[in-house]
Amino acid sequence: MSAPTSEQKSAGILVTSFVPWLAHQTSNSSDDLMAALCDRGEFPSDSLWLRHVPVCFESAPALVIAKLREFQPRVIVCCGMAETRQRLSIEQQAASKGRILQTAVNTQDLLTKTTQTEISYDAGDYVCNHLYYQVLSAIDKSKLDTVALFVHVPVLNERNIAEITDDFQKILAAL
Repeated sequence: MSAPTSEQKSAGILVTSFVPWLAHQTSNSSDDLMAALCDRGEFPSDSLWLRHVPVCFESAPALVIAKLREFQPRVIVCCGMAETRQRLSIEQQAASKGRILQTAVNTQDLLTKTTQTEISYDAGDYVCNHLYYQVLSAIDKSKLDTVALFVHVPVLNERNIAEITDDFQKILAAL
């Protein structure tokens, strides 16, 4: 199965990934996860990928929100790398200047069939949190029929890639 492209004009699920942002990184695990799903042929057929989003406070939200408005998917799943985490982390919320926005997704339901996934209430204080907050805010302000989720992906290796990929595929299927 070939990966969906941005030429599609509708998507059930829009999934995003970042580029590497630190000198020692050869890749970003969020994008490695998408590549693994593509290799396995297990990306949902109604999905659209937005890969290699820049790790930039201004351009990341601008790019992702533009695609959100263009395709108006029913679900958007933004993915980012979490080098210090060992499991997939579904982010329940994002924060900005003391304001917290929650996802409309029932995150507890997404854990049902997973083994390497947890719910997190801390999307960090970098571009991941900022992107998530801006996407949640744009959905709310525009009254879109879209729900958003952010998933932090640990560094992938031979020991965890199969289970992490399985869990992420189950999360996408549950959405």
